[in-house]
Amino acid sequence: MERLVLDSSKHSDVATAVVAKFHRDVVEHVRSTVESEPWVMVGMAQNPVVSAARKFLDSENIPYKYIGYGSYVSEWKKRLAIKLWAGFPTYPMIFRHGVLLGGLSELKKLKADGKLLG
Repeated sequence: MERLVLDSSKHSDVATAVVAKFHRDVVEHVRSTVESEPWVMVGMAQNPVVSAARKFLDSENIPYKYIGYGSYVSEWKKRLAIKLWAGFPTYPMIFRHGVLLGGLSELKKLKADGKLLG
């Protein structure tokens, strides 16, 4: 299924500039980490799904770089900037070799399909 995205020709220059600058330092940090590390998880404190995903990767003996931004109340704008960049709505976000795999549910599906390490 194709992801619906507003065509960039439908953005004003002003709107494009706002999104481009929105916590760009955070997005650059995540992007560069995703490009340089084999496994990366982006998450947040106090989120039980993030904790469960970390336990899942640990149980699979998969070493990963963890990047955390705040909790439910703090740093939400930074997490929003990452969501806008990645196009994924929830945390955690798990990347393998620069590819967004998804979150915990998607990891479990990849494992069930025998594609977690493939």
